[in-house]
Amino acid sequence: MPESLIDAVTAISGSGPAYLFLVAEAMIDAGVAQGLPRDVADLLVRQLLVGSARLLQQTGEAPEDLRAKVTSPNGVTAAAIEALEHAGLRSAITKTVEAAVRRSREMGN
Repeated sequence: MPESLIDAVTAISGSGPAYLFLVAEAMIDAGVAQGLPRDVADLLVRQLLVGSARLLQQTGEAPEDLRAKVTSPNGVTAAAIEALEHAGLRSAITKTVEAAVRRSREMGN
């Protein structure tokens, strides 16, 4: 990997765990808002992250293929994905990584 990409690597693998932890926090809070006890929401989110990471690693399938496999047309997951897309999740992630790259470059100069 070219050294010129170190800031992008830092933005993804160095800062990436914090992004996922923030998603976990938000999902736990959303579960609590829907009536789940916090400890139950926490356990569910922890297990889904572990299981999802295992699927990504063990199957070698592309994330978009795995997402499609767990998303029934017109189902619950499809409605949730549509809400995420409408809320601008992809744009937010892109801006997140761009901000991290920018800050990494600033700190490197």
